[in-house]
Amino acid sequence: MFPFFSRSKMSDAPEVNPAPAKTHEPHPLDALTGGAFSAATSGERASRIRDWLATQPEHEQLQEVFKELSGRDKGAARAVRERLDEIRRAKGQEVIAAEWAEKAQVLLAAPKLNIADALAWQRDAAKAGAPLSREPLSVLKVQVADRVKVIEDLQHRVQVQREAAVLLAQRIEVLSTKSWRDAQAALELLRADVARWQEQAQELTGDASWASVEARFPPLLDASRTQLLVVWEAFQPAVAQAVAAAEDVNAPLPPVPVWADELRTVRGLPTEAAAAAAAAKPARVAKPKVAPEVIEKAAQSVREALAVLEKETAEGHGKASAGAAAALRAVLKVHGKHIDSALEQQVHTALVAAGELEGWQRWSADQVREDLVAKAEALLNRPEGQALGGRKMQETLRNLREQWKQADQGGAPNHSLWKKFDEACNAAHKVVEAWLDKIRTEAAEHKAQRLALIEEVKAWAQEHANSGDWKAINRALHQFGDRWREGGHVGEKLFAELQPLWKQAISMAAAPLEAAQKESLARRHAMIDEAMALGAAPTLRIDTVKALQQRWQAEAQTVPLDRKHEQKLWDAFRKPIDDAFNRKSADRERAVTELSARDRVVLEASKALEAANASGDAQQIRAAMQALEAALRGQAQAAEAVATAQKDAQAHSEAQAGSLPVATEGGASESAETPDGGEVAEVATPAPAAPKPAARPVVAVRGDDRPGMKKDAPAAPGRGARPGDRRDARPGDRDSARGPRGDGRMGDRAERGGRFGERPAFEDRGPRLGDTAFRAQREAMEHAQLALKKLAAQAHGEALTQLMTAWEKRDAALVPGTQDLGSGVTASVRSAWTQALTAAPKGDAAEALLRLEMAAEAPTPAEHIAARRMLQLQLLTRRNDPAPAQTWGQDVARVLASSSDAGNARRLQNVLKALLRK
Repeated sequence: MFPFFSRSKMSDAPEVNPAPAKTHEPHPLDALTGGAFSAATSGERASRIRDWLATQPEHEQLQEVFKELSGRDKGAARAVRERLDEIRRAKGQEVIAAEWAEKAQVLLAAPKLNIADALAWQRDAAKAGAPLSREPLSVLKVQVADRVKVIEDLQHRVQVQREAAVLLAQRIEVLSTKSWRDAQAALELLRADVARWQEQAQELTGDASWASVEARFPPLLDASRTQLLVVWEAFQPAVAQAVAAAEDVNAPLPPVPVWADELRTVRGLPTEAAAAAAAAKPARVAKPKVAPEVIEKAAQSVREALAVLEKETAEGHGKASAGAAAALRAVLKVHGKHIDSALEQQVHTALVAAGELEGWQRWSADQVREDLVAKAEALLNRPEGQALGGRKMQETLRNLREQWKQADQGGAPNHSLWKKFDEACNAAHKVVEAWLDKIRTEAAEHKAQRLALIEEVKAWAQEHANSGDWKAINRALHQFGDRWREGGHVGEKLFAELQPLWKQAISMAAAPLEAAQKESLARRHAMIDEAMALGAAPTLRIDTVKALQQRWQAEAQTVPLDRKHEQKLWDAFRKPIDDAFNRKSADRERAVTELSARDRVVLEASKALEAANASGDAQQIRAAMQALEAALRGQAQAAEAVATAQKDAQAHSEAQAGSLPVATEGGASESAETPDGGEVAEVATPAPAAPKPAARPVVAVRGDDRPGMKKDAPAAPGRGARPGDRRDARPGDRDSARGPRGDGRMGDRAERGGRFGERPAFEDRGPRLGDTAFRAQREAMEHAQLALKKLAAQAHGEALTQLMTAWEKRDAALVPGTQDLGSGVTASVRSAWTQALTAAPKGDAAEALLRLEMAAEAPTPAEHIAARRMLQLQLLTRRNDPAPAQTWGQDVARVLASSSDAGNARRLQNVLKALLRK
C-alpha cells in the first residue's frame, strides 16, 4: 500500500517554505455593515448583520447588502431578506389601508348605510390583509360599528314599539270585557300611553339613521300605528257613549256588548243574551251525516301528503321533510276530522320521524361532507374542454376547504371522509402547482424583457442627447412607456426592484425634452402677455395679431406639450384676441342696428300692416300691403302711400260702420278671388321718372325672390356695381338676351356692341334695410298673406253653407252668387242649380252622388261602395259619354232636384269642398 504521507513528521529533511497567503482586500460594504463580509464564521457574520439591522438602514442599502450577501451566506442573508419583506408588506399595507379607508369613508358618508355592506367591508378588509388594528382603519372600524349599532338599535326599538302597540290594543280589548266604569277610569292613563307611543314612533321615523333601517321595519311600524289608532279611535267614542247612556236613560247604548248589558241591567231591562234565548229556543240539531265521497277525498288527500313526507324522511332531506311535515299538518287541519284512527296513527308516526330527522345534525353534516368529497373528486373528472385553469382551480379548492371547515363546526368530525377529501384536493392542487410554475417562468421572461428595455432606453438616451427633433423624442418616449406597461406581469417584489431602475432611465432620457418644454413654456407665457396687450389696445392691429398667431403655431409645432396643458395655454392666448374681435363685432352691429329714416318708415308701414291683419278686413290688409311695398321702394313714395292708405282706411271704416254686413260680404268675396293671397292691387302711380333707353327683348329673367315681392315679375334692376353689392338681375348679360348665333362665334357679339353694350342704367334702390326693419316687413307680409288665405277659406265655407241651406229649404234665393262660389261655377251652372231648387223634389240622387264622389276623388260610404264599383264598370262601357269630372255641375243640379236628407247633404258637402276649389 502507498503511504499517505511521503515523509514522516520527525524527518530531518528540510521543510519547504510555504507560499505567502494572499492578503484579502476589505469588501466595500464592510464599513457599512460593521465588517460582516470579512467575518471568519457564519455565526459571527449573522451577528454583525443583526447589529447592523438594529441601526435601521435605508431600503436601498438593504437591497445592495442582500444582493451581495445572498450569494455568500444565505443564512446571514435571511435576516436582511426578512427586513425587506417587512418593508414591502408595510408599504403594501399602507396602500391597502388607504384603499379600505376610502371605502369606509364612502360608506359613512352615504345617507343610507346597509348593515350587510358594513359587515362585508370589515370582512373583506380582513381578507385583503388590511391593518384594521392600526389607524386610520381602527378609527373607521369603530365608526362603522357605532353606525351599525345605531341602526340595529333603531330596528330593535321598532320591534319594541310593535309589541307595545299590541299590548296597548290588548289592554283596550280587555277593558271592553269589563265594566265600563273600569274603562272610564283607565281612559286618561290609556290616552297618555297612546300619546307617548305616538311620540316615540315619530322620534324613530325622525332619526337621522332611519333611512338605513331595513325595508321590512318601516311597514311594521306603520301597520302597528294604524292598528293602534283604529282601536283607540273606536274605544274613545264607546266610553263617551257609555257615560252618556249611564246619565241619560234615553241615550243609546254603547256598541260594546258587555257595557250594553250592564246598562240594561241598571235600567231594569233583560240582557241581550237572555232576550235572545227567551225569544227562540231552537231544537237540538242532529249531527249531519258525512257523505262517503267526502270521507274518501279526505283520506286520499292525507295519504298523498303522508307519502310525500315518508319519501322525504326516507331520503334524509331535512329541509324538504320539514316542508312536507308542514304541508301534512295543513291537510290535517282541513280533513283531520274525516279520517279513521289507523290513518291518524300513521300520520303521527310520520310526523315524529320527521321531527327526529330535523334534529339529526350529524347525519346532515356527513351528507354535506360527502357532497364536498364528490365535488373535490370531480375537479379532475370534468368533461373534455371544460377543465379548470390554475387560478380558477385555486379559488375552487379554497372555497371547498372553507365549506369543509364550516361543516366541521356543525357536528363531530369524520376522519375517513376527511382523508378522501384531502387526497382529492391534493391531487387537484397539482394543476395549481403547474400553473404557478408557468407563472414563475413567465415572470422570469418578463423580467429579462424589462431589463433589456431599460438598457435600450439608456442607449437611446445617449444616442439622442443632442437631437432637436422634440416631436420624435416625445413620440419615442411614449412608445417606451407603452412597451413598459405591456411588458407582462411580474411579482410585486420584482416590480419594486425594477421600477426605480426604469424611472431613472426614462428620467435621464426625458431630461432634454423637459428642459425644452420649460423654455417653451416661458416663451408661450410671454406671447400670452403680448396677446393681452394687443387685446387691451384701443385699435386692433390685424397684421400684428396674425404674426403673433403664426409665432404661436410655430412654437406649438416645434415643442410638444401635454395635450390638456397645451389646450389651457391656447385658450389663455386666444381669449384676449377673441374678446377684442367680439368688441369690434359688437361695435359694428351696434352701428348697423341704428335705424335710418327709411327703416323707420318701413317699420311704421309694417306696424300698420300688422294692425290691418288683426282687423280681419281684406281691403284694409291689401291697402296696408301696398303701403309697405311703397315704403320698400323709397321714402318719398312711402310717405305718400302711407298717407293715402290711412285716408282709405278711415273712409273704409266710416263706410263699414254704416253697412257692416255688406262690407263683410264684399271682403269675403274679394278674398275668395285670391285664395293664395298672391293677387294684390297696383300701387299708387309715383311721379313720372326719366325715360329709359329701350332694352333688348328679354328671353329669360329670374323672379324676384326677396320677401314681399312678386314671384312672377322680373326683379328690379340692381344698383351700380360697387364692391360687395348684389345684383339680382343683370340685363344685357350674355345669358339674359341671347339671340340666334351667327356663323362665326364672335360675329353677333360685335353686332351687339361688345359684352356690355346697350346696358340700361341701374335704378338706384337706396341704402339697404337694417336687420330690424327687414325682419319686421318680412313677418308682416307673411302674416298678411296668411290672413288673406284664412279669409278666403272662410268665404268659401260660408258659400258652401248657404248652398246647403238653400237645398234644405228649397229656396233658390239663398244660393250664393257666382263670384262667391268661385271660378269653377259658371252662370249657366248656377242657373241650373236655382231651377232645380225652384221645382218640386223629384228623382233619386244616388247615381249623381256617386259620379260626384268619382269626380272629387272623395271616399264613398261603406254601404254604397258596391254601387260605386258597379257604376265604374258601366262607365267603362260608355266610351263616348263625358267623364264625371266634366259633368259635375249637372250632377249637382240632379242632387239639388231631389229631396234633402242628412246623409246626402253630408256627401254633397264633402265633394263640393274639393270641387269648388279646382
